[in-house]
Amino acid sequence: MFKKFNQALKFSILLGLFLGSALLSNAQSFYNVLKYGAKNDSSKLATTAIKNAIEAASKAGGGTVYFPAGKYLTGAIHFKSNITIFIDAGAELHFSDNFDDYLPMVKSRYEGVDVTSFSPLFYAYKVENIAIIGRGIIDGHGKKWWDFVEGYKEGQARSKWQILFDGLNKDITLPDDPKQMQRGFLRPPFIQPMFCKNVLIDGITIRNSPFWTVNPEFCENVKIHAITINNPHSPNTDGINPESCKNVHISDSHISVGDDCITIKSGKDAPGRKMAIPAENYVITNCTMLSGHGGVVIGSEMSGDVRKITISNCVFDGTNRGIRIKTARGRGGVVEEIRVSNIIMKNIKDQAIVLDMQYAKTNVEPVSERTPKFRNIHFSNITGQVNQAAYLNGLEEMPIENITFNDINLEAKTGFSISNAKRIEFHNVEVNTELGPSLKATKVSQLIVDGLKSYSPHANSAIVDLNNVSDVFLYNAYPVKETATYLRLSGADTKNISLGNNNFRNVKEAVKREKEVAESPVIISGDKGQ
Repeated sequence: MFKKFNQALKFSILLGLFLGSALLSNAQSFYNVLKYGAKNDSSKLATTAIKNAIEAASKAGGGTVYFPAGKYLTGAIHFKSNITIFIDAGAELHFSDNFDDYLPMVKSRYEGVDVTSFSPLFYAYKVENIAIIGRGIIDGHGKKWWDFVEGYKEGQARSKWQILFDGLNKDITLPDDPKQMQRGFLRPPFIQPMFCKNVLIDGITIRNSPFWTVNPEFCENVKIHAITINNPHSPNTDGINPESCKNVHISDSHISVGDDCITIKSGKDAPGRKMAIPAENYVITNCTMLSGHGGVVIGSEMSGDVRKITISNCVFDGTNRGIRIKTARGRGGVVEEIRVSNIIMKNIKDQAIVLDMQYAKTNVEPVSERTPKFRNIHFSNITGQVNQAAYLNGLEEMPIENITFNDINLEAKTGFSISNAKRIEFHNVEVNTELGPSLKATKVSQLIVDGLKSYSPHANSAIVDLNNVSDVFLYNAYPVKETATYLRLSGADTKNISLGNNNFRNVKEAVKREKEVAESPVIISGDKGQ
């Protein structure tokens, strides 16, 4: 027994030595910024100290640049490969609002256009294995940036930064509307890795970004987890904007900002088509969004394509819109293979769902590389209280195609509005409106309506209102007793309307056909109460 005890003791000592060595090795890989001259009382700009800590870690093959509790003042921070920035609980990084602290200008992307401009606050270019982690706070002190842009007037004397920008961007590819570029003062994103691999942002709180907050560009394998973003009362301070990236995971985060909460983009107009790098393979899950123009938005800069996106298990409470996909003629590109499921929406000021191909009003033009496409987009298991259920608006020359809505329950002032679309399906959708129809469709073909319900019918409007719509199959309807009209048909191009397995016993008028509709556009089979 003593022999066994002696062996166990030896094993414990060896294990302790091994763990101690591992901990010592781990400690040696930490580069405390205080040891490189940083002050944690914000009394001194720490930019050089942080740079030196990153350089030391990089020379050793990589490591963790550590910020213990305290307040730090800094300018731009530039990553090298294999560097983790660890901002501990109680630590705050306050970024200078002196614009000169973000010079020299660097290669960047601004709203889908490739430019040379102010350095982002955290910047990485063609590096790999980088991270910002911890329970600390980073503050961009964006107000001075916001005020400069909002106070700018056309024709006023150009600042030294605008003159510098002009000289560095003489040969850039401009978007269709180049006004923003011509102004020449582009606020920097807070965090912008470009052409990077294996990027992690975890746990931190971010506030007061000068511009877009987390903006990976052309990156692969990006993980953004358990972060908080708060940009109150601020212009264009989107939360998370991964642009032209591949394999992106966004989860367990809380966002309240001055523009869109999460936006997926891939370049604008000719600059985006020139780069031709799509946004693809994105997973967005378990997030909450409060203030923002949209909960999750795709576009309008989507010229390099957006595809294979899943959005699930999120709560939007107080955003202007829930899910918004937007584009315009001139963008080109395709948005496809999108899945949205298990979403709760509350206090939505405008629409729960938007698919708008006329975000900028333009004239009809022949189909070309400038013509965008929306197709293969699917929504399911959504509950909400909103102003409008949904707005789908395609192009005459390129209708929205193959959109489905399944197991959706919405309380709304107005219902679904769909125009210039084909292959649209509703299955088990309930829309209770304060006024107007639950579903209004214009210039739509191949429409399937299965079990659409409303428990708030109106005497002066039908539940389903179709204008110049063709090839419709409406079935499994069971309207409540107060329903005056279930289906209204109008428009001379309305044709091939099939009804089946509906129970219209409680309806005063199951189908109302306006005079311009052909005599027999409706085929009825298996309906009750006609």
